[in-house]
Amino acid sequence: MGRMLRHRGPDGHGTEAVETAVFGAERLRVIDPSPAGDQPFTDPSGQILLVLNGAIYNAPDLRARYATFPFRSRSDVETVLPLYLDRGCAGIEELDGMFALAIYDGRKQELILGRDRAGEKPLFYRSFQNEVWFASEVQALLDATTCHHTLDTAAIGEFLVLGYVPEPRTMFADIRKVEAGTLKVMSPRGQSTKEYWNPDSETHDKKYPSQPIDDLESLLTRSVAKQLTADVPIGIFTSGGVDSSLLAALAVHLVGPERVRTFSVGFADRAYDESRHAQAVARYLGTRHESVRTDERSLSESLRTVVDRIAEPIADPAVLPTYLLARTARDHVTVALSGEGADELFGGYPTYLGHRVAAWYTKSPGWLRGSLRQMVETLPVCHRRKVSLEYLLKRFATAVEEPVYQRHLSWFGTGLGVALTAECRASLEETLPRFPSGGDDVERATLFDYRTYLRDNLLTKVDRATMLSSLEARAPYLDTDVTRFALALDSSLKVRGSTTKWLLKNVARRWLPRTVANRRKGGLSVPIAQWLNGGLREDVDRLLPTARLEHLDLIQPAVIQQLVREHRTGRANHGRAIWTLLMLAYWKERWAAEG
Repeated sequence: MGRMLRHRGPDGHGTEAVETAVFGAERLRVIDPSPAGDQPFTDPSGQILLVLNGAIYNAPDLRARYATFPFRSRSDVETVLPLYLDRGCAGIEELDGMFALAIYDGRKQELILGRDRAGEKPLFYRSFQNEVWFASEVQALLDATTCHHTLDTAAIGEFLVLGYVPEPRTMFADIRKVEAGTLKVMSPRGQSTKEYWNPDSETHDKKYPSQPIDDLESLLTRSVAKQLTADVPIGIFTSGGVDSSLLAALAVHLVGPERVRTFSVGFADRAYDESRHAQAVARYLGTRHESVRTDERSLSESLRTVVDRIAEPIADPAVLPTYLLARTARDHVTVALSGEGADELFGGYPTYLGHRVAAWYTKSPGWLRGSLRQMVETLPVCHRRKVSLEYLLKRFATAVEEPVYQRHLSWFGTGLGVALTAECRASLEETLPRFPSGGDDVERATLFDYRTYLRDNLLTKVDRATMLSSLEARAPYLDTDVTRFALALDSSLKVRGSTTKWLLKNVARRWLPRTVANRRKGGLSVPIAQWLNGGLREDVDRLLPTARLEHLDLIQPAVIQQLVREHRTGRANHGRAIWTLLMLAYWKERWAAEG
C-alpha cells in the first residue's frame, strides 16, 4: 500500500504495529525535515498509533499547551498525540488545519478516522473479513486485498450528472470516503460517525459586520501567515485573477517578494491563455515567476498520467494543467498556496448572478421570455473561446424557469441529464445531495457548492494533481475563521448588482491594481470542445459506443450518439458532456474493466 502512495510522501517511510493494528505512512517532509518527524507516531506507552496527512496550523499553540509531553520531533503532526491523550476525540475538533488522520487506541481497541472541515485531504476505507483498511487514495485499497470490487451504480449515475461523486460514495460499492468534518470510530463493538463541523449551522444567524472589508482583510492576512509556515520553500499558484493575486499580495506583505515564488499556466491557444495576467501581477508584486506553457501534446501526456495513476474518474479537465503546473512548481518549492474556496464562500460563479436574474426573468411577461429564448437560440455556436457569452446564455435559457435546485444542477452539471435512462433519473432523486432549505437562492447555491462541488470536485482535483508531483497544496480561503465569517455573511455582500465576490474584490482593491481586482472570472480551462473533435476523436469513437457502458443501464445510447453528432457538426457545444463520458470510459477501462 505504501508503494502505491509513495508519490504523496517520497521523503520518509515507516510502519508501526501493536497487537491488533498496523499503521504505515509515506511522508512529505514540510515541518521538521529530519527523520525524527517521520510517521507513524506513538505515545510513550506504545498503545496509541497516529498517522496524519496534511498540516496542523495551530501546532505551536498545542506544543506550548503540552510543554511537558516528551516530543521526539518538531513536527506539527506529533502535537495531536498529547491533545488526544488529554481530550480524546473531542480534542480533534480543536485542530486548525487540513488533515486526514487515523488514530488507533489500543486501550479501547478503537480506530478513529477523521478529516478536516473543508475536506482538503482525502481518506478512504473499506471493511474486509473483520478488518478495516484505510488509505489516502483508492488505488491503495484496490491492491490491498484480492477480493472482487463491485461497482456502485448510484455513484456512477451521480458522476454522470455532476461530474464527481459526492461523499461518502466512491465508484466501488465496498470503498467509502470519510466525510469532511467528521470522525468515524470503529471497534469490535461496532462503528459510529460524529459530525463535528456542520456548515449549515454557520449560516443560520446572518451577520452584517460594521466593517466587513477590514474584518475580512484581517482574517485573510492571519490565514496566509499561518499557511506560510514551513521548513521548505513555498510558492503560490496564480492566474492573474483576484483570488490568487490577493493571496500573493498578502504573502509578499508578510515575508517579502524575495521569498515568494509564483506559478501560472500558459496555453498555446490564446483564447484560453491567462498567463500574461499572472505575469503582470508577478511584476507588480516583485515575485519570482514561472509560467508553464501547455499545448495539446503536453495535455495529452498529462491525461495519460492522470488516467493511469488516479483510481477515481475526474471530469474536471483543469486537472490536466494543474498537474503540469504542480510538476513544474515541485522543481522549486514543496508547498503551494491556491485559491480554492473563494468562489463558493464569497459568490464568484456566474451561476450565482444567474440565480439573481432568474428571479426577475420568471416574473417577466411570457412574450418577453419567448422573445429572449428565440434570440438566444439563434446565436452561432462558439468552440474557440473559453466560456463564450453564447454558451452562458444558452445554459441560462435551458433551465432558467426550473425550480432553483434543478436549475442549479443544470447550470453546474455535465449536461448529461438528457442522456440518462428514466430508471437512472428516478434513482438519482433518492441519492443526489439535497439542496439547502434556508436563505435566498444565492445563499442556498453557495452553501450547496461548498458542501459538494468544492469538496468532491475542486479539492479532489487539486489534491490528486499536486500530490502526483509530491507537492502539498494549501488553501488559505478555507481557513476555519475565514470560512465561518463567509458562511454567516448576507448574500448581498457576495453578489451585488452585476458584481460577483463584491466583498472580496473590495479587499483586493487595497492591495492590487483595480484592473486585477475587477477582472472577470476566467478560471483554469482546457479547450476540450476542439480537442474532442481533433486529437481525441479516435478515443471518443473507440470508447463511447454503448458496448463499453451498456450493462450499467444508465444512459440512452441514441442520445449519446446525437450529442457526439451535434458536437462534431458544430450545431452545439456538448464538450462538457462528452468529456465526462470519456473520462468515465477511460476510468472503467483502466480501473474497473472486470467490474
